[in-house]
Amino acid sequence: MTRNTSRRRFIQAAGGASIVALAGCAGNGDGDDGEGTTTEEEAATALSWHAGGTGGTYYPLSNEFKTVVEGNSEFSLNVQSTGASVENVGSLQNGEADFALIQNDVAYFAKNGTGIEAFEGNAVENLRGVATLYPETITLVTLADSGISELSDLEGATINTGDLGSGTQVNALQILEAAGIEDFDEQNASFSQAADQLRDGDVDASFVVGGYPVGAIEDLANTNDIHIVPIAGDDRTAAKDAASWFADDTIPGGTYTGVDEDVETISVQAMIATRAELPAESVESVTAAIFDNLDELTTKTDFISVDTAQDGMPIDLHEGASAYFG
Repeated sequence: MTRNTSRRRFIQAAGGASIVALAGCAGNGDGDDGEGTTTEEEAATALSWHAGGTGGTYYPLSNEFKTVVEGNSEFSLNVQSTGASVENVGSLQNGEADFALIQNDVAYFAKNGTGIEAFEGNAVENLRGVATLYPETITLVTLADSGISELSDLEGATINTGDLGSGTQVNALQILEAAGIEDFDEQNASFSQAADQLRDGDVDASFVVGGYPVGAIEDLANTNDIHIVPIAGDDRTAAKDAASWFADDTIPGGTYTGVDEDVETISVQAMIATRAELPAESVESVTAAIFDNLDELTTKTDFISVDTAQDGMPIDLHEGASAYFG
């Protein structure tokens, strides 16, 4: 399948589906008074938190946030698995989500109505930032016997670019376009499903965006010999020239079974976002619960801190987050 102008139409369709339709499949968290109804007090403190696929980093980290918030505030979080960044923006836009994890580049596109065709002329005015968290490494994984050793080998390949409407899909298409890869068959599935596709030979390679180690890649590496394709040299330069939000990154050797050498790549950044309509007191309370109790987290603890929580923040802070961080 030749990908050129049709790729842009695909991004537009993916983003449009996320904002208009996909977000509608998510729901707010409900408390229960024991009789199948929600009390006013429970409704006021039950918040919906949209994460990502279960095989990535967003979902387990969001559940750690849930535990910390519920143990250190009056609020409860209903964590939902989603297609991640682009879909989560739509859920915040229409009020289906109160908080969500998204990529910082997608946040910039959404708030400024640019970058992704779905956002052109459709800026998400109510999107607000809370905190940036950690680098989201872009990992291009294949099986060791695939014959794919560098980006140029993807010409004519079948590639999983991530869930439809996800930030992973957006980044994958940006990187492929920058590298001049036009002839490929695109598949869309979650990280966990992509690992199964690689095992079964249904795809040749898969993009994964998330803080390493990503559980789905760990599981794949424990059952199959894998190769992580570097995004380095001219390919890295082209990607960074095309998209200024990409930063240099390296996956350390030993992160995944059988991958003993460091692998050069690029990254974006994960962040917590919310919607402008949420009361400042609620946002400040949830933010304080998380960042006053970072010692209770076990995921990405080398990166998440109060001192770095505004590094790379691409959009305006919610007033509640601003009150906390000063």
